[in-house]
Amino acid sequence: MIVNEKVFWVGIGCQRGASTQLIEKAIQQVFKENQLNQSAIAGIATIDYKALEVGLVELCRLRNFSLKTFPAEMLRLVCVPNPSKIIEQVMGTSSVAEAAAILAASDVEWQTNIVNEISSTHQSFKLNASSFNLTPSLTSVEVRCLVPKQIFRLQGEPGAVTIAVAQGSEKMASVIQPLSENS
Repeated sequence: MIVNEKVFWVGIGCQRGASTQLIEKAIQQVFKENQLNQSAIAGIATIDYKALEVGLVELCRLRNFSLKTFPAEMLRLVCVPNPSKIIEQVMGTSSVAEAAAILAASDVEWQTNIVNEISSTHQSFKLNASSFNLTPSLTSVEVRCLVPKQIFRLQGEPGAVTIAVAQGSEKMASVIQPLSENS
């Protein structure tokens, strides 16, 4: 597919210490297998616990990707195709990669009880203590998980990374065209 603008959000879940190389190889493989153009990546999305993960931050710096992080309280409100009970026990949400990709791609105007913190390195959304009234905002989100989560490991590399890709449905028809054989 050829995409004329930056429309894909890559959701990432990773084990602590996952290398930049592992994350980058996983993204390359997903985009190649799904015939997606990496130059159309708008940014990376993940859970707020991973905001300082060295491999992830370094990849965003090297590739000039935006990084959006979301708290577990927001991620768990997103309906995803592949929830995980193990991730729910560990992270407090049944999805990191898929839910983060969907939230980042949705570009929803969040209610005022969410604090949107922007730093030079990433955009972080945080919930105030009384902000569990998000469901009405999320029900109107028209974003689909274009590539459901896929788990990657590299021989000789510690850790694993989970990748999912999302894009807003209203843009889908106008910006995606099949790749020619010469692309």
